[in-house]
Amino acid sequence: MTAAPVLGIEQFTQVHDRYFPDIHRYVAGRLGAQAAEDVAAETFLVAFDRRKTFDPTRGELRAWLFGIATNLVSRHRRKEARHYRALSRLDPREAAEGHESRVVDSVVAARVGKALSRLSAGERDVLLLVALGDLGYAEVAEALGISPGTVGSRLNRARKKLNPVLSPEVSDE
Repeated sequence: MTAAPVLGIEQFTQVHDRYFPDIHRYVAGRLGAQAAEDVAAETFLVAFDRRKTFDPTRGELRAWLFGIATNLVSRHRRKEARHYRALSRLDPREAAEGHESRVVDSVVAARVGKALSRLSAGERDVLLLVALGDLGYAEVAEALGISPGTVGSRLNRARKKLNPVLSPEVSDE
């Protein structure tokens, strides 16, 4: 078996241009817009440095890039978990004095933060790769190095945990 050809700078520029928006959107959904630019850029820096290790027989380039991005996001996981816990503590009544959209945003943020804080790290990774990365089960499996069946199980558990928290008829009061 021969090694895959290593991407040159021109080919890698094409990879960057093609996949950067998807990676950025995924990371922004995980860490916020401010961190997204740095982490998305770092994803491509790591990918460029490790381009010799990419093996197309083991999976798609897109999934490999999302795997790198997910690993970089995990470095920020403690900060992310603190952020979700803080969102879950928001009191939507405090925003009632402002514009109606701020109230709605506050309620939604509090519910989403509360819901995401209830997920395990694995469930959160799978859910957000599907929801924000727009990856299919096979791509998520490749990105995380798990089986598609595990992806389905984690996604199912995440949905079961999220439904009671996010359903509109649930009231925290």
